[in-house]
Amino acid sequence: MSNLLNVSPSPHVYGKETTRKLMLGVIIALVPALFASVFYFGYGAIIVTAVSVLSCVAFEYLIQRFVFRRQITINDFSAVVTGLLLAFNVPSNLPVFIIIIGAFVSIAIAKMTFGGLGNNPFNPALVGRVFMLISFPVQMTSWPVPKGFATGYLDAVTGATPLAIVKEGLKNGEPIQQLLAQIPTPARMFLGNMGGSMGEVAAAALILGGIYLLWKKIITWHVPVSVIGSIVIFTSILWLVNPEKNMDPVFHLLAGGVLLGAIFMATDYVTSPMNPRAMIIYGCGIGILTVIIRVWGAYPEGVSFAILIMNAFVPLMNAYIKPKRFGEVVKNG
Repeated sequence: MSNLLNVSPSPHVYGKETTRKLMLGVIIALVPALFASVFYFGYGAIIVTAVSVLSCVAFEYLIQRFVFRRQITINDFSAVVTGLLLAFNVPSNLPVFIIIIGAFVSIAIAKMTFGGLGNNPFNPALVGRVFMLISFPVQMTSWPVPKGFATGYLDAVTGATPLAIVKEGLKNGEPIQQLLAQIPTPARMFLGNMGGSMGEVAAAALILGGIYLLWKKIITWHVPVSVIGSIVIFTSILWLVNPEKNMDPVFHLLAGGVLLGAIFMATDYVTSPMNPRAMIIYGCGIGILTVIIRVWGAYPEGVSFAILIMNAFVPLMNAYIKPKRFGEVVKNG
């Protein structure tokens, strides 16, 4: 009886896509941003990325081999993607032992505890990132100043991110015009020449990766557009109402992890909704929460928290926001 197959109702669609193929597509899309990070942060970016990826793959292998005692699935590259995204969410001078702890939390707790790929309710890389932020706040908020391969690793010169500068300045009553002189221009932020995590300093490269994902139909436009669109609309309203206390929407898009979150994190197949209407609601929720945390919250950045909060609502969205059944007849009147 254990060999019986469970067959779902029709219609049945066969596709050529596999988990391995999709994950490879995501890895390819992240390559431009990885090159940009190495260009700005030098060897530190290479070390952080290598340690993160190897740790995630190793923990998944060890758990499947010695705890679950089942087929090893590291060749689907999902652990590699988690390692890359985790690296993109931390400073390039983060000590190795903290990266390993973050990888363990991402794989062992956020992913494998729930049964592995396809069962985790929260994005594993973001769970690891938030855990490290809470556990090691000093190290996780010490951002190296980008100086290419002249940037040190553990001894890198650090500085505040544009979001942190604006957050602290507004808190101290500094006018926007004065703060604008302390942060990079939009052109510099677009190219990535600013302090921040590896995934925050490569807007142009992230957009290029997003175009590749859309071209290959690995993701759809619904989540990225709704996240970015809601942030633009919300911050535009705040800016128009009081431009002396609120930054413009271009700043909010280019500073911080909006593009990384919208394109690569919020679109995760497992933790995002399954149908377009729910995706748009999900994306708008992430955008609105991100702005609320940035403007009124304690942290200068809110993308990670916003995505994790909306991850929790995905099961409800999948249950109550459904497309029409195949073949359903709608009666008028």
